[in-house]
Amino acid sequence: MEIRTTKNGPVRGCRPTPDVVAFLGIPYAATPFGVNRFREPRPVQAWKGVRECQDFGPIAPQSARLPGAPHWSPGDEDILTLNVWAPASADGLPVLVWIHGGAYTFGSSAQPDYDGTALADAGLVVVTFNYRLGFEGFGHIPPGAEPPYPENRGLLDQIAALRWVRENIAAFGGDPANVTIAGQSSGAASAACLMRMDQARGLFRRVIAHSVVGPCYSRELAAETTRRVASAAGIPATSTHLRSAPPHALVAASDRVVDSYRQDPGSGPRHYNPVIYGPVVDGDVLPSDPLSATAADASATDASVTDASAAVDLLVCHTTQEYWLMDAVGSTPKVTTDEQLAGFAKAFHLPDNLVPGYRKLMPHAPVPDIYLAILGDLLFSEHTRRLAERHAQAGGRAFTSCFARHRTSPQGVVRAWHCSDIPFAFGNLTLKSVEFLIGGPPSTADHELSRRMREAWVGFATTGDPGWSPLNGPAPTHHVWDTADSPAGAPNSAARAPWRQVGFSPLRP
Repeated sequence: MEIRTTKNGPVRGCRPTPDVVAFLGIPYAATPFGVNRFREPRPVQAWKGVRECQDFGPIAPQSARLPGAPHWSPGDEDILTLNVWAPASADGLPVLVWIHGGAYTFGSSAQPDYDGTALADAGLVVVTFNYRLGFEGFGHIPPGAEPPYPENRGLLDQIAALRWVRENIAAFGGDPANVTIAGQSSGAASAACLMRMDQARGLFRRVIAHSVVGPCYSRELAAETTRRVASAAGIPATSTHLRSAPPHALVAASDRVVDSYRQDPGSGPRHYNPVIYGPVVDGDVLPSDPLSATAADASATDASVTDASAAVDLLVCHTTQEYWLMDAVGSTPKVTTDEQLAGFAKAFHLPDNLVPGYRKLMPHAPVPDIYLAILGDLLFSEHTRRLAERHAQAGGRAFTSCFARHRTSPQGVVRAWHCSDIPFAFGNLTLKSVEFLIGGPPSTADHELSRRMREAWVGFATTGDPGWSPLNGPAPTHHVWDTADSPAGAPNSAARAPWRQVGFSPLRP
């Protein structure tokens, strides 16, 4: 058994392989319930004796039940824990801190595809952690008799985890001065937000962001969401009543609100993408939306006003067919007619030439494919690429890539859809829980692709170089991740042209 000493006390881990040690369920902040509910994360109390850290901690309140991962149960409160994987003889290695995705509403660090063993074996110290989700982490609390409750509590939890890393990771063989934060989907968008937050400054030097979702929410939209959730819970939308509501009641109420959007074609963008929680641009915890902030940096003429986040290296990736996953799992409404497609475009206020532009790019595609292509590019691909471009324009080093691997199976084509890239980057291809994402057991070519992706992550986390040229380098390169049998999945660069008139700003009611 392995023992390391943190500032709060010693922890005992285990060895998943002879060369890697793992420490699971280490508290990085106090339980965010009781007197701490809806407040900034509080310091965890020190413990006496050796704390056993060989099992994941409880996950944040949610209704999701993900394959191979633990489920949340009412009464699970010590949710702010993290996990460390490191080479057994690590000393001063680069650190990768992973922020899980899940629409700011579900997921955890205990998902099997986030196991850090393979990345640790490749030379990183890997940290994953849980943070508050849903209403607990991102719900707006109206002003009341108590001191104001902060917005973006989930982001504040992430900062608390990064502070723990700075103060403790050397005991696990990591270099606190060489930290890369990485995430996918809402985890990637969280990382982009951390680049804008003063409280996170100096806690990391690089960011890996896969399938960045956006944009952020306005305070007005967050307040409207709270009113709807409170109504669904049968309580007034006041801080007192919301604090008194048990977490499971707010989870259930949030699910009812999401379902109401799904059932109402007239509810605008949330009918097609019913994600009701996310980072709130409040001007305080989160001073600005990452895209609008980098655009302002890029247009600044006075070097003194250019944001310090430009000093952070950025590596982004998106998949080429992001939204096909949501269609496959039934989480998006079907659009099968030209009339429905026009209604979808109107709901998102898309330019008149955007749908015709995609029809020209996809002349033989049926309406559902055009719809999924546009929605995936709107929510993920375009947002990801634009974040990197504006970061480069602001003076930062930014590297772009996309995941285009697909395969043909007896059940049909397995697409390069949302989440399918992550098992490759983590080196966790043989898990039963990821077979749906990647289309069955991996091939030899898949294992080789995974090795190359891990090498890129390790190289970037170590030196800031993933193996190709940055956007603002002398010969910029957009890297494509695929296998020899999947070149047809490569992206069509012309698909970006219709988006030139589309801006991204915080969502409003």
